[in-house]
Amino acid sequence: MGNLQSIADAYRKKYNSEPLIVRSPGRVNLIGEHTDYNLGSVLPGAIDKYIYFAVGTRTDDDINIDAADYSDQFTASLTKLEPAWKLWPNYILGVISEFQKAGKYLSGMNIVFGGDIPLSAGMSSSAAISSATAFALNKVFNSGYSKVELARIAVAAEHNYLGVKCGIMDQYVNLFGKESHLVRLDCRTEQHEYIPFNAGNIRIVLFDSGVRHNLVKLTAAFNALRTQCQTGLELVKKHVPDVAALPDITESMLMQFVKPVDELAYKRCLYIVQEENRLKSICADLKKEDFVSVGQRMFENHYGLRDLYEVSCNECDFLVDTARQTHGVLGSRMMGAGFGGCTINLVYSDMIEDVIDKLKTAYKSNFNKDLKVYMASIGNGTEVVTAESLVQ
Repeated sequence: MGNLQSIADAYRKKYNSEPLIVRSPGRVNLIGEHTDYNLGSVLPGAIDKYIYFAVGTRTDDDINIDAADYSDQFTASLTKLEPAWKLWPNYILGVISEFQKAGKYLSGMNIVFGGDIPLSAGMSSSAAISSATAFALNKVFNSGYSKVELARIAVAAEHNYLGVKCGIMDQYVNLFGKESHLVRLDCRTEQHEYIPFNAGNIRIVLFDSGVRHNLVKLTAAFNALRTQCQTGLELVKKHVPDVAALPDITESMLMQFVKPVDELAYKRCLYIVQEENRLKSICADLKKEDFVSVGQRMFENHYGLRDLYEVSCNECDFLVDTARQTHGVLGSRMMGAGFGGCTINLVYSDMIEDVIDKLKTAYKSNFNKDLKVYMASIGNGTEVVTAESLVQ
């Protein structure tokens, strides 16, 4: 996988010039899964795994993109911009299209990118690419966008060029991330506060199930979930017109107005309402540095994702159940859109080796697959990398 130095060197070698280099992080989400597109709150943090994005201008309208990790290239033109026939360029082309639609000045450009965010593992490598593109173009062409506007552009790119109706969480935390803090984002108001993550002797450990998302199937499931949640909301609004979004709804409203009419919509909405309450509780727990309570709510989240939202898989269920029975683990849950990816775990530092050994052995025994493990620390959001950062 590409690192900062290799991406910078690849750009210089190919284009014989100095690029602007942006470092764009992956993310973890401690709690608040699938609440973003339901206008609830989320609690993600940027992590110390990155996409490195090097860009420079051209005098013509050509767009040259090199994906170093794929050993792949793609060429397009500003004068006839359209979605690519293959997937990965669209995360970049979609952002360029949004700048064009807004009437922002652009010239042709050369781009080289790569990084160490695991793909399709729930750490939002896609949002890192689209957010890096928006951030870099804003800098190079002095477009004048705020961070919130850049997040909206990156979201719009996924909606319009990839057909993924994602919420704003991944792009927002990518741009607003802060070291040693989680970002409590209200997705309705697009306002945030920083919640301290003073973990001390506790580390974030990610266990990768190895189950990868199929974008077409994931998009279909994702859009179906949105529809089911909207159905539940509309059923409540018929009786309580002041309700604007699922976070305004109580469990008793769902029981009274949704469950008798649509059992599936009831389950989806119940998960969202409970998740919103869990997030509020976890924020209070973090401020008290009560990580035992934080961990318990993470387990509760996973079983809600499994039983009510129905987006888990056997491998992630096994990892969470095994972690719960393992000494040294405070909390565990599936992280990301669902149907695979990683579980996020809070583990006491002095127990990490024992925990990893137990999980690896159990996973290999049950699924005959090797379990990949990633350590993550909470870091800053997307930023320009200065020349000094290249000194090894």
